[in-house]
Amino acid sequence: MQVEVDRDKCVASGQCVLTAPEVFDQDDDEGKVVVLDDTPAPAAHGRARQAAAMCPGVAISLRDEGR
Repeated sequence: MQVEVDRDKCVASGQCVLTAPEVFDQDDDEGKVVVLDDTPAPAAHGRARQAAAMCPGVAISLRDEGR
């Protein structure tokens, strides 16, 4: 899985950090998303997918490798 974010779309809600803290964080200035791990371990894939689905700004994109 490859995780990508569009910080211009981020509304700084923090849902991604609450859902998948091993993958996402927020910057100190604007509270916008920061990717901590753009290729998370398989154990985190479900949480990353849930974070992407919950993102109110639709700022998170996930790409499954090999697809």
